[in-house]
Amino acid sequence: QVQLVESGGGLVQAGGSLRLSCAASGRTFSGRGMGWFRQAPGKEREFVAAVTWSGANTNYADSVKGRFAISRGNAKNTVYLQMNSLKPDDTAVYYCAALRGSYYPSEIDYWGQGTQVTVSA
Repeated sequence: QVQLVESGGGLVQAGGSLRLSCAASGRTFSGRGMGWFRQAPGKEREFVAAVTWSGANTNYADSVKGRFAISRGNAKNTVYLQMNSLKPDDTAVYYCAALRGSYYPSEIDYWGQGTQVTVSA
């Protein structure tokens, strides 16, 4: 079993920055890639970014390329999402995810509870 706990969401003005964190625990966490997804009101959950188990490789949705950066802590059980140049369209609940495999695309085995990010115009 893997448990994921997100933090760092909040309210920010357009053009501002936020850093999300996800702390993972559980004996089956090793070897998994990690990702961030988001869901805006009335929309489906969508992929934002992912990082491999080693942290060496990342991939991003086109809508956030150049603005967001995903990274993994040295102990590999923490994942961050640095969000810069935020836009009102980035407003959503952001979810941390533990992948079944070591990289994305992959099935998602575990989800965090989500953290709200609101960007005002």
